[in-house]
Amino acid sequence: MVRWAAFSCLLVPVVLVVFGTSVGGAAVPALGLVAVTAVCRLLLRRSERSVRSRRTAGNAKSQGARRGARAHD
Repeated sequence: MVRWAAFSCLLVPVVLVVFGTSVGGAAVPALGLVAVTAVCRLLLRRSERSVRSRRTAGNAKSQGARRGARAHD
């Protein structure tokens, strides 16, 4: 998904220049797209880490509960 965003960051300025926008005028949307892409990538990685840590914590709790149940039997 991030690869498509990076591709768009390159494609949009090229298309703008081809259709008559100045290079400086095309640079502004390009920088905006780069900024949005960077923030989205950061948030995506953060959410993946959060899910991973929840799964790890959930596995540890379920294993602890199993061990505790065995100890009482």
